[in-house]
Amino acid sequence: MRIHQPGSHLTDRRGAEVDDWSWPRTARRLAVLWQLTRPYRRRTSFAIVALLAGVATALAPPYLAKIAIDDGIRGENLRLLGWVVAALLVAGLLNWGATAAQTYLTGWVGERILTDLRQGLFRHLQRLSLGYFERNRAGAIISRLTNDVEALDRLVTEGVQSLVQNTLTLFGSAIILFFLDWRLALATLTVFPLMSLATAVFRRRSSRAYRRVRERLGMVTATLAEDIAGMRVVQSFTRERQNAERFRGVNDDYREANRETVVLNGLYFPFVDFLSSSASAIVLGFGGYLVFDGSMTIGTLFAFIGYLSNFFDPIQQLSQLYNTFLAAIAALDKIIDVMDEEPEVRDRPDAGRLPAIEGHVRFDDVVFGYGSGPEVLHGVGLDVPAGTTVALVGHTGAGKSTIAKLLARFYDPRSGAITIDGHDLRDVTQESLRRQLGIVPQEGFLFAGTVRENILFGRPSASPEEVASAARAVGAHEFILELEDGYETDVAERGSRLSLGQRQLVAFARALLADPRILVLDEATSSVDIGTEGRIDAALRILLAGRTAFIIAHRLSTIRNADLIVVLEGGRIVEQGRHDELVALEGRYRALYGDWAAAAA
Repeated sequence: MRIHQPGSHLTDRRGAEVDDWSWPRTARRLAVLWQLTRPYRRRTSFAIVALLAGVATALAPPYLAKIAIDDGIRGENLRLLGWVVAALLVAGLLNWGATAAQTYLTGWVGERILTDLRQGLFRHLQRLSLGYFERNRAGAIISRLTNDVEALDRLVTEGVQSLVQNTLTLFGSAIILFFLDWRLALATLTVFPLMSLATAVFRRRSSRAYRRVRERLGMVTATLAEDIAGMRVVQSFTRERQNAERFRGVNDDYREANRETVVLNGLYFPFVDFLSSSASAIVLGFGGYLVFDGSMTIGTLFAFIGYLSNFFDPIQQLSQLYNTFLAAIAALDKIIDVMDEEPEVRDRPDAGRLPAIEGHVRFDDVVFGYGSGPEVLHGVGLDVPAGTTVALVGHTGAGKSTIAKLLARFYDPRSGAITIDGHDLRDVTQESLRRQLGIVPQEGFLFAGTVRENILFGRPSASPEEVASAARAVGAHEFILELEDGYETDVAERGSRLSLGQRQLVAFARALLADPRILVLDEATSSVDIGTEGRIDAALRILLAGRTAFIIAHRLSTIRNADLIVVLEGGRIVEQGRHDELVALEGRYRALYGDWAAAAA
């Protein structure tokens, strides 16, 4: 099952509406929660025992009071009265101890469940293919790990305990009420048809309302994350006012979703209070008549009123808990939807490790399209001997970056095969492939931390000398030494303390330290200045020797020095060869080369 856009019901894959409380959906929720509690079964068992003891000791006082009134006070039995008073004190002490133990154990287990859930969700997200993150906004994914897990907090730390405790108290009180006087108990039940009808309507409408709240909250988080990450662009184009208006719209949608839950609560809970007062009036009126008639004792009526409070208080508590429960269920459904996502690219059960490679890459009639969309590559065939530097050129959308993604196996082709040294990429594990592959994207992404930590990212065991050697090879060593703390300088989030060119040089050093046999540069020099690019080109001529490299570039210097230039157009290879050969052909490459030369002039 999947969830449509905000405001929709749950739908199945064919778009038909399904019930939020269908047994398969409910069973899936229970299975997830049970799986999370399994490591803590012993403490959970102790918490259940403490809870049962707490309920039993909470139900005892009204009946003990009945004995004290009817047999102790009215029967003038001082000894019995003393024993009942002592029993009340013991019951109070036991209830205190049981409740304290139950609260501690439930909270302890609940917090660890939430920790495990966050960790498991994070691990699962890291297993998902690149396509999932390209289809979903980063803020919405973050909302699953933050807002939705937080919504489960109160449920697992307090809600489940309250649910079980109040349910047991409710049924225990009902049984005792019938035991005390079945006539008065039946009279009390006259308010239940109205309460059942109101609860059914409230449950159905609240379920949809709380689902909308979770969806709108995810949109708020996604919008915030996107605008904060792009603040430089926002301020550069003076879009502050328009973005504020856009966020106001998203925020108003969230407020409107919350307003609906407030209205529903404002109608339902006061109605439950009214029914509780009505039931109390029935008990006092009819019960008083039975006392006057001599068919009921004062002690029984006193106990009945006590148990009536024990009966309606759990209903109030469960009604209040229903809000928390609905919010948590809506959040759990969204978490389950993420957990049910399967990687689009998965290792075969019999996949082996890719042995040390030379770097001979072959694309054999590769056809590919993103998801169920149209084809992007149409029968691409390419043979790249080990140690060859390949430049992929063509207009935007020609398929250059797609080839790089397929080579890293972020996606699998629809048909055809990609092999390295004769090994089909689908027959080897993704980890063993990427350990021998280095990728530098267009914008060098750096993590918050030091320069050294970012260079070490692909090879944490490297020595300081190896780190410095990699940085020196790409021309980064000199500017790093000029930073405030050298290699220990904190680059801040996304490397914002460094210039674009400096971030790219660090990204080069990171990729090269990993010593990949195949190197993919996805327009990796497009964000650096001419001087920096010159240093990188000089380093690459040495570092690429003996390695296979796929370079997506628009700068003439990078393209001209390639061993093989592959010209792509509309997802097909239209030309390939060396620079001089392609220029002499006076074909597509010659036209592209003329455009680049004119732009560089």
